Amino acid sequence: MNGSMPRHHAARVEAAIASGQAARSALVASWRRSSRLHHLDPSGRGLPQRLTEVELRTARERIAPLLAAAQGAMDRLYQAVGAAGCCVLLADGEGVPVDRRGTPADDATFESWGLWTGALWSEEHEGTNGIGTCVVEQRPLTIDRDQHFFTRNTLLSCTAVPIYDHEAAFAGVLDVSSCRADRTDAFSSLIALAAGEAAKRIEADLFRRAFAHARIVLTPGSDGQSIGLVAVDADDLVIGATRTARAGLGIAPGRPLQPVPAADLLGGEPAHDHLAGGQRAVLQRALLRAGGNVSAAAKALGVSRATLHRKLKRFEIKH
Repeated sequence: MNGSMPRHHAARVEAAIASGQAARSALVASWRRSSRLHHLDPSGRGLPQRLTEVELRTARERIAPLLAAAQGAMDRLYQAVGAAGCCVLLADGEGVPVDRRGTPADDATFESWGLWTGALWSEEHEGTNGIGTCVVEQRPLTIDRDQHFFTRNTLLSCTAVPIYDHEAAFAGVLDVSSCRADRTDAFSSLIALAAGEAAKRIEADLFRRAFAHARIVLTPGSDGQSIGLVAVDADDLVIGATRTARAGLGIAPGRPLQPVPAADLLGGEPAHDHLAGGQRAVLQRALLRAGGNVSAAAKALGVSRATLHRKLKRFEIKH
């Protein structure tokens, strides 16, 4: 990197911020956050900060389910991009890589760039970059070379995709990074596609593990192309839904799902709700549909309030 490069890049960043482009450009908005909010200097030369081994172990323990669910997808993604000089990183919700895949021959290079477990890649520490900016914006993105805030990161190309947990809350970032100068736009598009598919596999595995004892039902996403997952328990109550499924069904993301009858949420013919056989599932659905109102549930079932109370007590159903 020649002597004029740091000055040129820093001047370009500052000029873009001063021009007011942040209102029109997500990239410049990130540069502005880096400069004005986090008080970073684009010409800064310090290497990325790192967690201690104890801190990294704690960070890994906090997202143990995500780590476990990500192993297979990370392996397959690395097999697809590793030979092209890329490494694969899984970062937590704070922008700290907690797992990675990389070619041993490239390890020293990647570690020197900070593309390693325990490095602090939040925008607060590293300015605009794939992982940190994905944490802030929670959308798939690529930060390519001189789109980075720090001059010392302008040889990197980073594609990052957000990952959401079983309650559709933001959980972490899957990142593919390269410091090769010959990474083309076409190859970057292929990496973005592969990373996106890997993130979907991780989310699906995380969801299935969280609802291991439930029946998993596929639902169309709001775009008509993506597929969402819904968890249905033995009482035919929907107890979980992925982010894609929630978007298609109009359910808010990021919080536990209140159980709701599958027939009510997913459509189709509702079950014949009667008390023959004392079916617990029927009682659950009737009570939920009545919003917890025992009198209304009893009326819908065609029984007295006292009878329904006895049934609820028998099956230990809280109301």
